Amino acid sequence: MHFNLADLFESIVDVVPERDALVVGPQRRTFAQLEERANRLAHHLAGQGVGPGDHVGLYLYNSAEYIEAMFAAFKLRAVPINVNFRYVAEELQYLFDDADLVALLHQRELSPRVSAVSERVPKLRHFIVVDDGSGTDSSPLGAVPYEEALASASPKRQFAERSPDDLYIIYTGGTTGMPKGVMWRHEDAFFSCLMGANPAGPPPERAEEVAERAKAKPPMAGMSAAPLIHGAAQLGTMIAMFQGWKAVLVPRFEPRLVWEQVANERPLSISVVGDAMARPLAAALADRDPAWDLSSLMVLSSAGAILSQAVKDELKAHLPQLVILDAYGASETGSQGGDAGGVQATGGIRFRMNANTAVLDDELEPIPPGSGRTGRVALRGRIPLGYYGDAQKTARTFVVKDGVRWVLPGDLGRPEADGSVTVFGRGSICINSGGEKIFPEEVENALKSHPAIFDAVVVGVPDARWGERVTAIVQARPGLSPSFDELAAHCRARIAGYKVPREVHFVDQMVRSPSGKPDYPWAKQFVIDRSAKA
Repeated sequence: MHFNLADLFESIVDVVPERDALVVGPQRRTFAQLEERANRLAHHLAGQGVGPGDHVGLYLYNSAEYIEAMFAAFKLRAVPINVNFRYVAEELQYLFDDADLVALLHQRELSPRVSAVSERVPKLRHFIVVDDGSGTDSSPLGAVPYEEALASASPKRQFAERSPDDLYIIYTGGTTGMPKGVMWRHEDAFFSCLMGANPAGPPPERAEEVAERAKAKPPMAGMSAAPLIHGAAQLGTMIAMFQGWKAVLVPRFEPRLVWEQVANERPLSISVVGDAMARPLAAALADRDPAWDLSSLMVLSSAGAILSQAVKDELKAHLPQLVILDAYGASETGSQGGDAGGVQATGGIRFRMNANTAVLDDELEPIPPGSGRTGRVALRGRIPLGYYGDAQKTARTFVVKDGVRWVLPGDLGRPEADGSVTVFGRGSICINSGGEKIFPEEVENALKSHPAIFDAVVVGVPDARWGERVTAIVQARPGLSPSFDELAAHCRARIAGYKVPREVHFVDQMVRSPSGKPDYPWAKQFVIDRSAKA
């Protein structure tokens, strides 16, 4: 047995088959049921020629079928590929081609989008449609209905030996540029991304220990509010299951639906993606159903985007038992650190990092803690192989210095004397105004601390005098309309004057990625287009 995600899953099935493994809204699977259905799908895919190293796209909403398909691919030594369900035809063609998909599972209602590009992606030869009650016609694709595929295939576990070197690929939902597939070896992903499926203790030394520990633990539950197209949701789901826990998801992100699921399934923890999810969740608590018993929930963590202090305070006011954490990591690093004090006066977020993290200068030398210098946050050890099909980006992001391989995903940081690291955000979205560096997250936090502001995204737009000027897009709370002067004064009391937005554009609804991350390219283009029309 290896530290292979399929091997590890099967070892859990063998020791706790009757435990609940997965709940997605009304869908419920025990470990044994999930195993049988994944086996059937794997055998169906194998019958269509899908094998080791082949890529299988998942163009699906949150569902039990999504997780079944992931493990079916792993069982075949194939690679599941997350596809953003908001993508339209041109974006789909890019991703299908970039990922070299040979098979695709898709929602029935998304069939027309798939049909529009299928003939332009010649490697994509097999389609499976998951029914969603939409009645949309999928016949032009010749798609096999999901349940028919399972019904005609064997439920038995009969697969070739696997390897710790099998691939797990996460297509990034980054803040800039087109997504790329981050390639992880299974073994490295298990330890770096899944924390050895023992987040509160030491990692296992033997693969067999994973099932031994799961059997010894009482059945519990962990929940993610994010979509499975986001790596954080996939990883959170597997972390729960590899502990022998029940993984809880919602079919779609609706705040009341999330809290109802918490009340019904009693998770110990829930993961979200930044204020985009946490703020509406906090707002829903203000009008909570008295029947909701949320006392099981002890931990709320955010991955992929930080939580503003205002949202943390609002959540704590309703659920005082909560421990609220900002987790630090990325698709390229896995779990790298945790919250160590919240928003700092310097505008960054301070994290306690693992021992393989360092902040490197331009010569790739570690910056001494407490020196006050800023550099690039880097990680060594168990890191990805690179980006699928992109040698140039791999070379820029994964570097070697004195025989040590580092990943530099883009964040800037400052190592502190106490061993923590203050992280300022992505250098690629840093605003340069008159030679001063301004990090959007700092300005966004200042804006979102105003009681009338529901959401905010900050970008730099071209300026003849300053190079770039700080510009904010904000979504106000219903019925409120703060003035520019009011917001500027509020920010000026919290951040330096040169960081205060020079323009504020109000929108009825903020545009964010499905993972909850700010869509900075959209925001910048929105401001430029609006300014051109003015």
